[in-house]
Amino acid sequence: MELEASLEWLSLTMTPGLGSRLTGKLLREFGSPQGIFRASLTELEACRLRPAPARAIHSRSAHKDAEAELEHVRKLGCQLVNWDEPQYPQRLLEIYDPPPLLYVRGDISVLGRHCISMVGTRRPTPYGNQVAERLGRDLAERGLVIVSGMARGIDSSAHHGACQASRGATIGVLGTGVDVIYPKENRKLFGEVERRGALISEFPLGSHPAPENFPVRNRVVAGISLGVIVVQGAQYSGSLITARLGMEFGREVYGVPGNITVDISFAPNQLIKQGAKLVTSWEDVVEELPTEIRAELFPVEATTREERASLFTEALSATHQRFFGLLNMDESVHVDELVEKSELTSSEVLAALCEMEMKGIVRQMPGKQFVKVLL
Repeated sequence: MELEASLEWLSLTMTPGLGSRLTGKLLREFGSPQGIFRASLTELEACRLRPAPARAIHSRSAHKDAEAELEHVRKLGCQLVNWDEPQYPQRLLEIYDPPPLLYVRGDISVLGRHCISMVGTRRPTPYGNQVAERLGRDLAERGLVIVSGMARGIDSSAHHGACQASRGATIGVLGTGVDVIYPKENRKLFGEVERRGALISEFPLGSHPAPENFPVRNRVVAGISLGVIVVQGAQYSGSLITARLGMEFGREVYGVPGNITVDISFAPNQLIKQGAKLVTSWEDVVEELPTEIRAELFPVEATTREERASLFTEALSATHQRFFGLLNMDESVHVDELVEKSELTSSEVLAALCEMEMKGIVRQMPGKQFVKVLL
């Protein structure tokens, strides 16, 4: 959208007394910012709006501030995207209080790609930093956009890892304005993330890192992605809150296991106990994604039946041939049965099935059931 067309959205989001939840309620009731500003006081108060914000909307008290903000946006060279535009992250619209307006610095197209969030403590161990960086790099290399909060520690390592991938992209979700670098030591990283992806925020330009901003930011980190990976975090860490928000939003939740004697291992270990997927490599993350998304990330080239049969006999390892012989085309087999019949460990079986599914020779059905694909 042209910046001038965003003025009404800015006026609405900058109106005092309105949070994203109330703003969303008004937008659903009146259809657009223009419809809200045309509404009478009686209509606004009928939406259970308090008198002060109702009067502020009716008098357009934030209009001058919005004009000044728009001029700052123009000078900074960033973009604005509201939830009616196709560039707005569609998964973010699934949560109960999506930001009506996002400020974006960088490549706005990455907002429409498949994302995975990675979060954790601001004071990680060397192990935690290395794992976050490796996972960020490996997942970005496979076409997933790495989302995190640009904080010290695990967030920064995840962004660094994504930027190391040859085709990696990453999104930094800020608890400040997109023109405020926080923490200061991440100045170089901010520039790299902007070049390799995007920096986004729902907060006006110049917003400083107030403590209440970060829980608000965390719902965007959880909502924009297919899933949330927790690397390290203490019992009351923000990363645990982000993961629980992901559960509420119906996202996959993953945990990187840690030393049980270390406090910052509490969050991922607790999540794993509660059913989160244990992650030791990028394959563990990818295998939990919906089949159609995996097909996009790992496309199988079209071939004739004869070519597929030839490729099949040449390419399959002895282990894969063994599994293929245990599967049927018309009747699914549960993974536990494959573990029993193959006499391999469950991790070995799952790894082999994941590889075979990526090659398009087996298909996973609901409930961890597998069938072979007709060649």
